[in-house]
Amino acid sequence: MKLTFCGAARTVTGSKHLLTTDKGKNVLLDCGLFQGEGHDTLPLNNHWGFDPRLIDYVILSHAHIDHSGLLPKLYKDGFKGKVYATAGTIALCEIMLLDSARIQESDLKYINKRKIEKKQKPIEPLYDEDDAKQVLNNFIALPVNGSKTIDDEITVHTFESGHIIGSVSLHLEISTADGRIVKLTFTGDIGRKNDAILKGPVQFPQSDYIICESTYGNRLHAPATDVESKLLSVVTETCVKRGGKIVIPAFSIDRTQEIIYALDQLSHDGKLPKIDVFVDSPLSVKATTVMSEHREYFNKEILNYITKDGDPFNFPYLHYVESAEESKKINSLKKPCIIISASGMAEAGRVKHHIKNTIENPNNTILLVGFASPSSLAGRLKAGDPEVRIFGEFFKVKAQIESMENFSAHADYNEMLEYLSNQNPDKVRKMFLVHGEYETQKDWTEKLIQKGFVNIEIPNKGEEFII
Repeated sequence: MKLTFCGAARTVTGSKHLLTTDKGKNVLLDCGLFQGEGHDTLPLNNHWGFDPRLIDYVILSHAHIDHSGLLPKLYKDGFKGKVYATAGTIALCEIMLLDSARIQESDLKYINKRKIEKKQKPIEPLYDEDDAKQVLNNFIALPVNGSKTIDDEITVHTFESGHIIGSVSLHLEISTADGRIVKLTFTGDIGRKNDAILKGPVQFPQSDYIICESTYGNRLHAPATDVESKLLSVVTETCVKRGGKIVIPAFSIDRTQEIIYALDQLSHDGKLPKIDVFVDSPLSVKATTVMSEHREYFNKEILNYITKDGDPFNFPYLHYVESAEESKKINSLKKPCIIISASGMAEAGRVKHHIKNTIENPNNTILLVGFASPSSLAGRLKAGDPEVRIFGEFFKVKAQIESMENFSAHADYNEMLEYLSNQNPDKVRKMFLVHGEYETQKDWTEKLIQKGFVNIEIPNKGEEFII
C-alpha cells in the first residue's frame, strides 16, 4: 500500500492524505482547503497532486474548512464517490461548505474590483454554491465511537476526538491481497481533555501506522483557570478604560462558542460590563444553533451549567448578526463593543473588514484566540508586524494586539502524549507527523522518541511512502 501526503505536510492547513490500497483503491483522508499561505494559497488549492476522478472515497475527520473545504472543488474536478463523516460533521459541512462558497464570491468581488481598476486578470472562485450542494448529496453518516465497513477492503472505526462536534479519529482496518489486516489511524485534530464545552478525546486501539497531528507539539497551554480573568481584563482595559472596541477573529465552530460561553459566565456572575457583544458571522450564528442541537458531545460541566443558566450561548447585550447591512453598521459605531467574527486566521470573511476599520486606532484591541499560520493576517499580527496588508492596502498596526492560547481546541504536547499513552511504541511500525509547522514537528519528534516511538517521519508535501 501507499500513503501520499497532499496537504498539511510541514504546515497546519490543507489536510489531505491519500491512501492507495494494494488492490488499487484510492481513499482520501480529509479534503481540506489551504488557508493563510500568502501568495501560495491559490496555487496550492488549484493543484491536487492526484486525479480527483480516481478517488473512490473521502473519509473526513471533522468539518473545519482546512479539513473539508476543498470537497466542492474535488466534485467540480471529477470526483463522484462517497464522503464518509459523522452526523455532527455532516451537519456542520452543510452550512460551512455553502458559506465557504459565498465568502469566496464576496471577497473576490472586493479584490477583483481593484484588479480590474489596475487592468489585471480577475481571480475565479475555486467553486460555487452549486458545487457545494452537489457534493453534500454524496455524504454517508459514520457512527461516533462505532464502526462501519465501507467495502470488502476497509472497515472504519471512529473515536471521539474532542476537537469540535462530530470530530473523530479514524482507525482503519485494511485487508490486503495476501490476507493480512493492516491497522492505520489518522488522529485528525486532537482535542483537549478539559475542553470548556466538549467531552475529551477517546483513545484509539493499537495501530501499525499512525498519522498524527502536531500543531502544538512544542507548546504547553496556560492553565484553563486563567481564561475568564484574562478575558475580563482585556474587556476592562479596552472597553471601559480606553473606550475602544475589541475585535476577535475566531473560527465559527467551537472557538466562537467557547468565547460566548466564557462571556456568558462572566455575565451570569455580574462581572461583564454592559457593552454590546456582536457575533458577526452568518456561519457562526448557524454553527451555534447546530452545537445547541448536538448536546450529546457536551461535557458534564456545561450540561450542569445549562441546568442553572438555561442557554450558555445567550446573555444580555449579545447580538447575533447575519445580514451584511447589520455588519456594516457595527463599523460605524462610536461606542465600545466586542466583535467576534470569522475566520480565525483573519484570512477571509467579515473579520477582515472589522480589522481594517479598527487596526489604526490605539484604543482598540485585536484579540487572537488560537493558532494562526505565520503567513496569515492573524499570524502576522501575532508576530508583531508593524504594518499589514488587507484587501491589497497597507495599514499601520496601532491597535493593541493581545493573544489568548487558552481557547485553543488543539491538545498541547503533554495532552497528546497522554492521548497516545495506550499505544505500544514497539508495535507502531511508523508514525507520520502532519498538521504542524516543521520546527514544531522536529521538537514533537524528540518528545515522541523519549516515549519510545522511533520510526517517525515528517513528510514533505507530495511525498509518498510504501506501508
